[in-house]
Amino acid sequence: MTIVFTLPERIEKELQEAVGSNLGEAAKQALAVELYREGKLSLGQVAEMLDISVYQADGLLKQRGVELPYTIADFEHDRAELDKALAE
Repeated sequence: MTIVFTLPERIEKELQEAVGSNLGEAAKQALAVELYREGKLSLGQVAEMLDISVYQADGLLKQRGVELPYTIADFEHDRAELDKALAE
C-alpha cells in the first residue's frame, strides 16, 4: 500500500534537517512505533512493516522509549518453562 501526504515546503525542509532526507521512512517508523505503543501492532508486525528483523524492531522501539510489555504472568510462564527444561 502506498500512502501519500503533502507537507508545506517550510515544514518539509525543517523535518529533513531534523530527521534526514528520507521523510517517508521516518514517517513509516513513527507510525509503526505509535501503533505498537497503542497495542495495534505486534513486535513482529512492526518488524515486517519496516522490513527489519524482530531484534532490530525491538532496538528501534527501545530507542523511542517503548519497552516491550512483560507481565508477571509472562515471567511465571517463562520460569515454569525453564524449570521444566532444567528438569529434563
